[in-house]
Amino acid sequence: MQMSWSAVQKRQLAIFFAVAFGLPLLMAIPMGFGHAAQLDVSIFVMTQMFYPAAGAMLALWMTQPAARLPRIFFGTFLASTAIFMLCCFASLFVSLPWTAVSNVIVILASVIGWIALKLDKKQNRTFAGLRLTKTGGKGYVLLIALFVVLYVLRIVLVGALTLWVHPELANVESTSIQPVYFLVNLAVLPLNFFFVYLPFLGEEYGWRSFLQPLLQQRFGSRRGIVLLGVLWGLWHLPINVFYYSPDTWLLSVINQIVLCVCYAAFFGYAYQKSRCLWVAVILHYFNNNAIVLFASDASISNQVLTVSDVAINLLCLVVLYLPFLFHKILRGSASVLPLESAEQETAPVEAAPEQLPISE
Repeated sequence: MQMSWSAVQKRQLAIFFAVAFGLPLLMAIPMGFGHAAQLDVSIFVMTQMFYPAAGAMLALWMTQPAARLPRIFFGTFLASTAIFMLCCFASLFVSLPWTAVSNVIVILASVIGWIALKLDKKQNRTFAGLRLTKTGGKGYVLLIALFVVLYVLRIVLVGALTLWVHPELANVESTSIQPVYFLVNLAVLPLNFFFVYLPFLGEEYGWRSFLQPLLQQRFGSRRGIVLLGVLWGLWHLPINVFYYSPDTWLLSVINQIVLCVCYAAFFGYAYQKSRCLWVAVILHYFNNNAIVLFASDASISNQVLTVSDVAINLLCLVVLYLPFLFHKILRGSASVLPLESAEQETAPVEAAPEQLPISE
């Protein structure tokens, strides 16, 4: 049965949307200036990944008993977000290799984040939905392996369909991936996660852990996930316009919305089956970084899209990922509560139903 949001949940959503969607719109102004000046605006893209979790954390901090929250980790994450925002403004006036600078900051912040997470109490991590084990879910490894298979299959299908539509591309010389290059990157990929996970948690903590359960509570499991996918896609608007595809930004936005709806179907399924936020974080990390295994030029900026490019990509996305929206685990009108049993066992104070901020 679908349920209305409580007064506390409405306040949480207002805070979340003000931060997660308000900040990207505000930061689009300096980002646009940077793009017009032909500056490297990639640090704006990295910073935007922090906003959803920052919104969720602030929403919880302002509506929940502080003693129940992982305050050390939340504080570390919010401080990292503020530092990245300052770097965005600095990048407009100071000439530095900002991509390299942002990578160094991410590594430092990610390492400090692990320490902060460990320093917080276990019951606080559980209440906030940050537990890795004993979540009541299952299939962690299989879900990640399934996504890897689907990811590779999509690359193969897109490549095959592109050659079928544009056979002339078969004669275009391409740079093949060397076996050593592939193996080195394959070995580094899982290890690198521990040093750069923070921005991916920045998105997934906001989308999957905070917003998905609330949308499912109000609109039902499947419609909630579709609505989340649409919002997630629109959230990328400044990135589509000023980074991904400035010259064909409308096609980029259409592609982004369908991609996010399809990914929301799989990520939502994986999140509810595993009942573990970290599975979604790993999936997001792999999706954004595995391209280096298959392309020597993994640049995702200033792409010029065509209608056929977008149509082929969207067809493959819909066929491979959207069917998970109809999995039985997403049947019904309400979200599975991933950490309900863990909360009941570990929470120091019993919370009233309207106090529970998220599905965890």
